[in-house]
Amino acid sequence: MDDRWTTDRRPTDDRTTTDGRRLRLLLLLLLLLLLLLLLLLLLLLLLLLPTAAVAVVIVGGGEGERAVTAVAIVVIVVVVVVVVVVVVVVVVVVVVVVVVVVVVVAVVVVVVVVVEVVVAVVVVVVVVVVVVEVVVVVVVVVVVVVVVVVVAAATTTAAAVEVVEVVVVLIVVCYVISEPCL
Repeated sequence: MDDRWTTDRRPTDDRTTTDGRRLRLLLLLLLLLLLLLLLLLLLLLLLLLPTAAVAVVIVGGGEGERAVTAVAIVVIVVVVVVVVVVVVVVVVVVVVVVVVVVVVVAVVVVVVVVVEVVVAVVVVVVVVVVVVEVVVVVVVVVVVVVVVVVVAAATTTAAAVEVVEVVVVLIVVCYVISEPCL
């Protein structure tokens, strides 16, 4: 089978990751929010049209130059309100997206740093334990060799018993020191 194709006969390049799906869902949600905002603005405009008609009747008596001025004022107010609302919503959406991205990046960086520090500490502890065990074993071997040489020089039975006792004590000490590492 060709490696360039998935099992469902789509090219490999068309496959999406979970992150890609989440990003598309986030963008779709933002688009839906913007559409909802536009619908709300349209509703606001529809509500302001009767208000403009009432303003024309009150200010201009329904005719003449004053009526045109009243309609112009209402239209300007509506346009300003719509622009302000759109700008505020866009700024809020951008700020929220930027804050979310910054927080996610910060959390990832903190997690990576913490993991690196923990790994470094574990490595140092393991190295220290291994070095201590090696030093203890070397000391025990040196002491055993010295004791064996001393016993060989003094070939009495009492000296041999003392050597056996020292060797047993050294073995117990080595076991006690290395037991937490086992």
